[in-house]
Amino acid sequence: MGMSSLKLLKYVLFFFNLLFWFCGCCILGFGIYFLIHNDFGVLFHNLPSLTLGNVLIIIGSIIMVVAFLGCMGSIKENKCLLMSFFVLLLIILLAEVTLAILLFVYEQKLNKSAAEGLTDSIQRYHSDNNTKVAWDSIQKHLQCCGVNGTSDWTGSPPASCPSDPQVKGCYIKAKLWFHSNFLYIGIITICVCVIQVLGMSFALTLNCQIDKTSQALGL
Repeated sequence: MGMSSLKLLKYVLFFFNLLFWFCGCCILGFGIYFLIHNDFGVLFHNLPSLTLGNVLIIIGSIIMVVAFLGCMGSIKENKCLLMSFFVLLLIILLAEVTLAILLFVYEQKLNKSAAEGLTDSIQRYHSDNNTKVAWDSIQKHLQCCGVNGTSDWTGSPPASCPSDPQVKGCYIKAKLWFHSNFLYIGIITICVCVIQVLGMSFALTLNCQIDKTSQALGL
């Protein structure tokens, strides 16, 4: 691999990470917006920090940090930053694989815990404003009512529920959406993993080429 190939690889890795850095900025911005406006409130009171805003802020921050290391490591030809980029991508990839395995193994237990958590939050609808905001937003956006249906609500359902008495519950509707879009979710997940592996490969190749170039120049 000559100097021209090294430059090409360097700039490909740089622009690849620059694009992801901007994506991370956008995700972080949406997270801050949701955190400030609190449009989706809190659904799981045993996990009060598990809100859409917090999740987006964490994901956006991680993407920005990793992409920044990739950008600076490639454009500066810095081996330390490149290896940090490689190691972080490897850790994220392993964490994703581990999470996927755990979700598959404990699917039934997680389904039960989620349903119980949502049922518990319904009982707090009238006493907790964050819970009220969360349920109203979800029922309006998904056109659903309660966890399993209108029968989950004691008395009359809230105004955010659709008027149709046969309307599905939000948990059931979310599960149906997930199962009907499982193929697309799988394809997106595989694409993300492939992009991560490509990023790791580019970083490792560039790191090795920097060594060879330094040796050739007698540095």
